[in-house]
Amino acid sequence: MAIDPLAPFRLDGKVGIVTGASSGLGARFARVLHAAGASVVVAARRKDRLDALAAELDGAVAVACDVADDLQLQGLVDEAMAVHGRIDVLVNNAGIGTPMPAADEPPSHFREVMAVNLTAAFVLSQLAGRVMLAQGSGVIVNVASMLGLVASAPIHQASYTASKGGLVNLTREMAAQWARKGIRVNALAPGWFQSEMTGEMFEDEKSMEWVRRNAPMARAGEAHELDGALLFLASDASSYVTGHVLTVDGGWTAR
Repeated sequence: MAIDPLAPFRLDGKVGIVTGASSGLGARFARVLHAAGASVVVAARRKDRLDALAAELDGAVAVACDVADDLQLQGLVDEAMAVHGRIDVLVNNAGIGTPMPAADEPPSHFREVMAVNLTAAFVLSQLAGRVMLAQGSGVIVNVASMLGLVASAPIHQASYTASKGGLVNLTREMAAQWARKGIRVNALAPGWFQSEMTGEMFEDEKSMEWVRRNAPMARAGEAHELDGALLFLASDASSYVTGHVLTVDGGWTAR
């Protein structure tokens, strides 16, 4: 019998939602799912950018959505169901974070980061998860961070690391609760990749020298180096994988 090891990576006939898709890694994630055959629903606050992305991806649906608003998250799920009638893949990618010392971080900022990075992922996973439970199948990929596994020192990011650490264990808990019901939940934990959030860092030569000096692979990651990891977790290629945190960090957390 012929074996096609690439077939399980296909997403033909699947419907995927990607949050934080208006730029950077989120837009890339949407393109990856689409290239593998999925119909994508892209969500973010900046509708103009979403519309531009959707125009590139045949059949894509753009939904303006502030993930910190529960009603807008419900609207996102409702729109996906109205157009496609099912949800097979959810990529919780939306996130924020601004470095500042823990002693100076306003509690309001801490709460805001937690609301976007953690609470919103729970709420949307719950909403989409109910659809998946009814279907008897589905995949959730939470975009965490290697900084959900280790401290960010010398960069000061209490709220960001706390939110991503919470997302890591939320992933494990939801995976355990839903494993026998046909739903897999895993986390992708990138290391240093260029995005809007890390833009200033990547433009600063001293910061990049610090990354090169401390990363075992002596460099930051390139966007395409997340493609395979995302597709593995989103597809049937990882059909026996759940509750897992896949780090793509050039060896940073192995130090």
